Amino acid sequence: MGKVRFVTLSIFLLLLSCEGREIPLKLGDWWGAMDVSETETLPFNFSISKNEDGSYIMEMYNAEEVVVVDEFEMKDGVIRIQMPIFEGYIEGTYSENSIQGSFIKESLNRVVPFHAAYGKRDRFEVTEDPAIDVSGVWETYFNFGQDNQYPGKGIFKQTGNKVTGTFRTHSGDYRYLEGAINGTTVKLSAFDGAHVFLFTAEVVDSTMQGTFYSGNHFVSPFQGKRNDMFELTHADELTFLKEGYDRFDFSFEDVEGNMVSLADERFNNKPVLVQIMGTWCPNCLDETRFYVDFLKNNPNLDIEFVALAFEYAKTKEKAFEGIARLRERAGVDYPILLAQYGTSSKQKANEKLPMLNHVISYPTTIYIDKQGNVKKIHTGFNGPATGEKYELFKKEFSETIQELTEAEEIVAK
Repeated sequence: MGKVRFVTLSIFLLLLSCEGREIPLKLGDWWGAMDVSETETLPFNFSISKNEDGSYIMEMYNAEEVVVVDEFEMKDGVIRIQMPIFEGYIEGTYSENSIQGSFIKESLNRVVPFHAAYGKRDRFEVTEDPAIDVSGVWETYFNFGQDNQYPGKGIFKQTGNKVTGTFRTHSGDYRYLEGAINGTTVKLSAFDGAHVFLFTAEVVDSTMQGTFYSGNHFVSPFQGKRNDMFELTHADELTFLKEGYDRFDFSFEDVEGNMVSLADERFNNKPVLVQIMGTWCPNCLDETRFYVDFLKNNPNLDIEFVALAFEYAKTKEKAFEGIARLRERAGVDYPILLAQYGTSSKQKANEKLPMLNHVISYPTTIYIDKQGNVKKIHTGFNGPATGEKYELFKKEFSETIQELTEAEEIVAK
């Protein structure tokens, strides 16, 4: 009888000691996947480690890009992983070596099934040697054959079965893409905490026939052909002031409820860069980080930056929360004004900024001189994933800022 009591007491004490103790996630390499259709899955690699305080860190890998995630909530077998800066999050159930759930963007009512397993694994399964080398430049058209067809420039590098690169479009680049070629089939993916991008294509000789999946809500056929000479229209030639307008202006609210416009004293007799953007937009984040670093490296430059945020958050409060999160996490010192909430529609942006012929991209930056004249408008942003194009952008940016400020030296890293 005494032995039974001892065993019962031991079990009770064990259960008591385990009460409130969460299941630990295994540390090391993981493989995750988003189900973008009934037949296609977007894979990506990530790792999980711990800070000195015991909190988890997740690093997601896309070619040379590393996205760091450090906001975890775990309780009673339920996990929520908040993406950095962006609204989206992963939520589901978990064990020490698996996660089953969804990637969720509440404001857009988008839910993409997600699952992950512990262990080192190739991003895409490869069963055949490559039958072709896709390295080089591809002239590409998305929504191919449709009224809303648009051009892109594929830039790829292949080593064995591994393929990396990106597609550039007039609205920016499609992020750091990483994948593989299996025989004649190419698959490339990127998950950066906001975008869920999968590209699949069959390659024969010098042509590429494929499908682009953005999450599970958008599918676009595309077609490409090798063309090392292909170039998109220059980013400074796409957006301009409409006839009848000689100035760019705005009046939007800041986080403190003040209306801000270019007529305000802080902008008088100074060059101004106006950034049209959204806190949900990874290309905008790339550009914002570039601007933040530029201002830190040129603290004495007499120039002003201001951002106009077009947010799909459903309420003004949520939109300003997103702006505050971006300012804090990216270290943004210049004002970010709320131009629109409830939709990031470019048509709405056109209505809010009627002096522009159109807004075709987030981001778009307007360069204004000391006299208030628009010197140029740069559509989209060629981020670090575009390699040489990013370096060219930095050179052109420095030259434009030197011209606007008459500075002798500009640092643009």
